[in-house]
Amino acid sequence: MNSGNPIRIVLVDDHALVREGIRALLAVMPRIEVVGEAESAAEALELLDRRPADLLLLDIGLKDTNGLELTRTLDRQYPDLKVLILSMYDNIEYVRTAIRAGARGYVLKDASSREIVAAIEAIAAGGSFYSSEVARKLADRSSDPQNLTPREHQILRMLAQGLDSKAMARELDISVRTVETHRLSIRRKLNIDGSAALIKYALSASRL
Repeated sequence: MNSGNPIRIVLVDDHALVREGIRALLAVMPRIEVVGEAESAAEALELLDRRPADLLLLDIGLKDTNGLELTRTLDRQYPDLKVLILSMYDNIEYVRTAIRAGARGYVLKDASSREIVAAIEAIAAGGSFYSSEVARKLADRSSDPQNLTPREHQILRMLAQGLDSKAMARELDISVRTVETHRLSIRRKLNIDGSAALIKYALSASRL
């Protein structure tokens, strides 16, 4: 894009306070212009039909769908529009799915204002940008879900179905201790901290 033109941005997040905070942050940046905001995918698509933009700053959790699905839609309908995911989740599979869907960057919501602006400028210039923690996980092949064993993939699917370790043990005809060992191995391979986060990951992965 022409370096003399402002970077036109649309904010998409289902929390009004988050949008207000980001808008206030970007308002003092001379080369950045927020041209609209939306709280849902439908609202974002309607807005883009009326108002051209260069970059969409997008959260994953929306009222009517998730930001990853919206990214896929935008990649088809607005191939010149660049998407930067701004999320509280540093789950590596979210990141990889976002990249496959067409996102140019992924920044965490606890990032500094300097990092968010740097991401916007890098992506608007045709590059990509990832928060340092996200970039580290992308570089760590041990966090690749393809490194899971067939049994570990099976355990993940069962977690998504709501089964606990005892139910899995009965279903697979193995001990509860063996199931727990598989769950611990999955968490280590995917860099997931805690059982609750593992269940949340299993549920999200089953919907992607």
